[in-house]
Amino acid sequence: MEKYIDINENGYSVRCKLFYQKDFRNIPNLVICTHGFGGNKENHSAAKFAQQLITKYKGYGVLVFDWPCHGADARKKLVLEEFMTYLTLVVDYARKELHATTLYNYSASFGAYLTLKYMAEIGNPFKKVALRCPGIHMAQLTRNYLSPEEMEKLKKGKEVQVGYERKMKMDQQFLDDLDRSDIRKYEYFDWADNMLILHGTKDKLAPIEDSREFAENNVITFLPVENANHTFSDPKTSDFAAHTIVEFFGPEQ
Repeated sequence: MEKYIDINENGYSVRCKLFYQKDFRNIPNLVICTHGFGGNKENHSAAKFAQQLITKYKGYGVLVFDWPCHGADARKKLVLEEFMTYLTLVVDYARKELHATTLYNYSASFGAYLTLKYMAEIGNPFKKVALRCPGIHMAQLTRNYLSPEEMEKLKKGKEVQVGYERKMKMDQQFLDDLDRSDIRKYEYFDWADNMLILHGTKDKLAPIEDSREFAENNVITFLPVENANHTFSDPKTSDFAAHTIVEFFGPEQ
């Protein structure tokens, strides 16, 4: 089953979509699923993963939400710390309102970067974490996305419009904050046994070498996925990702 939820706290409104079996007030095992830059909660890979997960295991659910400035979210300007606030609000809601006792995280691209930032800077509430095509060097990936003209505007203190279907405002502060929160400087050894990274060999946006090096440095299991692009748009690769992560999050025997 599916249900739309708004988490209204402290002047924020986080728009969520919940996939569950029967009772949405009682989901002991909940996967928080986060999307990438320019994406939203209505993405096919999250829906495919959620259906596989709740069909296979009892007592599981999946919560997807719109990051700030994305999807149906009301905010207009990218502020990195607000992304951390949203994830905190979602984690707290999962525990208090959905009665989740065990949390998991499945995140892609920019969402994977944000999850890694959260784990290192705020704490790790997740039993297991699966990352698909993570944006490891996020500041550089963002610069790659911007044109020289846009970079010049930022340096002059102006805002630029970024995004795909929906436009968002970005300023130099956002880039500076990404530089400050370089996840490559953090260590993830304590959680490495419960982490998994999948990365497509044909990813043209986030270099697979960055993921491989990050995984090796932190002794995290790394799975290169042949012929997968950044979004795993080929159904074969998205099926493989969903199946692999469903197995990874399964109840321990």
